[in-house]
Amino acid sequence: MRWLKPKSSDAKKLSIDPPAPRAGRHGIAIAACVKNEALYIKEWIRFHQAVGIRHFYIYDNGSSDETCALLRGLLSEEELTIVPWAGRMRDAATGTMLNGQVITFAHAILNFGGDYRWMAFIDVDEFLLPRHGRTLEDALKAVADFPNVSLPWHMFATSGHDVPPDGPLTLNYTLRGADPMTSKENVSNFKCIVDPCEVTEVSVHQFQTRAHGDLTANDAGKRFSRRGRKAPEFYSNQFLQLNHYYTKSRQELMAKLDRGWVYDSSATKYREKVLSVVKSIEEDLVEDRSMIDFIEHNHIDLGS
Repeated sequence: MRWLKPKSSDAKKLSIDPPAPRAGRHGIAIAACVKNEALYIKEWIRFHQAVGIRHFYIYDNGSSDETCALLRGLLSEEELTIVPWAGRMRDAATGTMLNGQVITFAHAILNFGGDYRWMAFIDVDEFLLPRHGRTLEDALKAVADFPNVSLPWHMFATSGHDVPPDGPLTLNYTLRGADPMTSKENVSNFKCIVDPCEVTEVSVHQFQTRAHGDLTANDAGKRFSRRGRKAPEFYSNQFLQLNHYYTKSRQELMAKLDRGWVYDSSATKYREKVLSVVKSIEEDLVEDRSMIDFIEHNHIDLGS
């Protein structure tokens, strides 16, 4: 792995040599970083099991609650790998903070990627919702011949909940920002699903691949450069939609701000960023019941 020269106080890109595909590689894996996610991890796992995830690579950043115990109770050894992970590192020469998520994603690709056709890199407040077919592999058929898919955030805030409501997260939050492609800073972004055996550059929100450089596709197969994907014409949720449950209830939002984010170098900067994002989401809301319709139509059991 090689760090690319940072342009800011946080080093956010890694250059890698792609892993070789292993015999019989197939299916989709998720790699995610977690810390103290016991309240919602069961629903996240159950949903993504139901849409066809083959294996979960969970990088645990020192959880002190029941997160890891719940994961081991939900998944077999063939379905789960938990990697203990402390995420705050700095470059010794420059003092630059190294982005812990980028390191985990590169680690997942290099050590495990050879077994899978696809790897998805999301957080546990993000859900991959098929809009075509029953599984993620069904939804990815439109991009089956391309190694780099970018999915825009569909940003859900509090949906009017001051305290956590009873029942599943995905059934309680139905109001999201109207424009997933808004030009406002920090509100619009992407998460990616890639062919791990083609990746040459890793970041949290973008990847490069061996044969296609910085070209990425939307869920319908339309290809743009990484910069070009920010254009309104890139937007599609025809086959696959990424729901980002950004705040949950107002009470949980306040707790999130107090907690901070382990991979952010500045607590003040993080707080200001989050509040700005929430304000932007809630300025223009639409009702989106596509997740509820999918869960009910497919009789998905999210657990209690």
